[in-house]
Amino acid sequence: MKSKLFVPASRPELFEKALNSQADSICFDLEDAVLEPHKDQARQQLNDFLQTLQPETQKKTIIVRINDMGTAWFDEDLLACMVDTVDMINIPKIESSEQMKDFFVAFDKATCALDKPPAILVNIETALALVNAADIAATDKRIAGLQLGLGDLFEPLGIHRYESATVHHVMVSLRLAAGSAGVYAYDSAYANIGNSEGYRQEALLAKSVGFLGKTCIHPSQVAIANEVFTPSREEIDWARKIVESAGHSSHGAYVLDGQMIDVPFINKAKMILRQIGE
Repeated sequence: MKSKLFVPASRPELFEKALNSQADSICFDLEDAVLEPHKDQARQQLNDFLQTLQPETQKKTIIVRINDMGTAWFDEDLLACMVDTVDMINIPKIESSEQMKDFFVAFDKATCALDKPPAILVNIETALALVNAADIAATDKRIAGLQLGLGDLFEPLGIHRYESATVHHVMVSLRLAAGSAGVYAYDSAYANIGNSEGYRQEALLAKSVGFLGKTCIHPSQVAIANEVFTPSREEIDWARKIVESAGHSSHGAYVLDGQMIDVPFINKAKMILRQIGE
């Protein structure tokens, strides 16, 4: 999931366009992108579209962001996701492991008839959620990742959204929380669509701390996310060299081209090669 393109569920004319884009995952949004009077119609439109997709031919990761448990739309949103073509549900406004457990009670009831229930991507978008992020991520093995919501997190705290030092600090905090639970960290949206260089720099920052990819709220951001989160030729060559050398080494730590190599370096090299299908 190098790139995740957001699509408002109230805009069915964009559904096919999104699937034909270069994004490797699509997130159909029933939450913030849909005004209250249009929630029910958007949900039905999205469900109708999801029913037309063929799981065996669908190559993109299909995600649906639903409304949170405190809303009147949560139950119906959850049921609308019970389609074989939905790979993941993005749940917002979770702030504790207790809330996460409550979610899974509803989730288990909704998914009882599915052979393969969707995975869960949890938004971390409040100060309390960030403090509790490690516990939230460890609540259930069906949680695949944690996703930053920097706009929602920073705005009520009076923190500047595009201050790179602050963004970096929060990214590291989330990555550590996700890592402690063995799930991935995914980056936030970047609302300044006209500032492609700003998007690129934030994506590079996210990659540097081990994030899996970055959200795209406009098609113009997709190519940047794909480029940044695709391993470079130099990274691939170095990863191959590490893996090959590890196969011939009888030591837990050794030196390769002037750099110490041990298990963490070997594991990272293997992860890079998995990204390109090796």
